[in-house]
Amino acid sequence: MDPEELLNENNNDGEKKKESPLLSLERDLKVYNESIHEVAIEIMVEGLSSYPIFIAYQHIVKLGELILDRDDLNMEWSINASTLEEFVEKGVIKKELQERFTKTYKNPQDFMCLFVIVPEGANFVYFPYKKSS
Repeated sequence: MDPEELLNENNNDGEKKKESPLLSLERDLKVYNESIHEVAIEIMVEGLSSYPIFIAYQHIVKLGELILDRDDLNMEWSINASTLEEFVEKGVIKKELQERFTKTYKNPQDFMCLFVIVPEGANFVYFPYKKSS
């Protein structure tokens, strides 16, 4: 699926669709960008994991550790920090699929790996870190 489809940007049917939650997530990630990048680097430098994963959600989630609380920050999304190892341990990623995940995992210096949870389900999304000028 293309990002445009997820964001409901290519709507040619003439009717106004409800804004995709991913649009509000994208706005929040632009603000959270530097903080998430710092946590990703810390996870890797401290040897916790080579595969940091960030959980983006709007309800209660019991996975990872809260790093950015939407209520405290007056935003729409909260972010938890986690790792591939925790995802395997909790059964979110099946052990037999771990190698496939690591092969498709994008460079954590350039992209944040997000596990986005919405009422319709959850999926992995890679979002590029903005480069500081």
